[in-house]
Amino acid sequence: MDADLFIQQAIEGLRVQTAAHSSTWNLGDEDTWSAEQDSGRIEFSFADGTIAETDMQIIGTYNTNDGTFLWGWDHPYIQEPLRAHAKLARQFGEQHKLSNFTERIVECAESEAWEFTAVAARLANANGAYCGPSGTALVYMTFGEIELHKS
Repeated sequence: MDADLFIQQAIEGLRVQTAAHSSTWNLGDEDTWSAEQDSGRIEFSFADGTIAETDMQIIGTYNTNDGTFLWGWDHPYIQEPLRAHAKLARQFGEQHKLSNFTERIVECAESEAWEFTAVAARLANANGAYCGPSGTALVYMTFGEIELHKS
């Protein structure tokens, strides 16, 4: 398959997934979020006491100070089990000779970081993706099936 077409389809697919999550369990309206690498889980907390939890993978981090994306497949702060989806994106980049997917650190816009995440999500058949702030960084993650409960 043509790499550019795959990337565009991945972006559109993630847009549709995100809209569905927003309308069904209010993704994007969470009060707080937290990710725990030891358990490989991400949790979203909402004002009404609802908690949404799911497995996660970390695709990479975007440094808002210098406009660089550090891939999760070789990130010093990401535990090995949480790198699998990022590694799929690297393999895609190797197959299609796309340096933005194979260089450890990439200068890019935030929109490109979303593209990288969308490709990883599609390759992994993830249920969705999320970008959460952590200081001056943005953490890009994919996630699995959502479990909802009240706190």
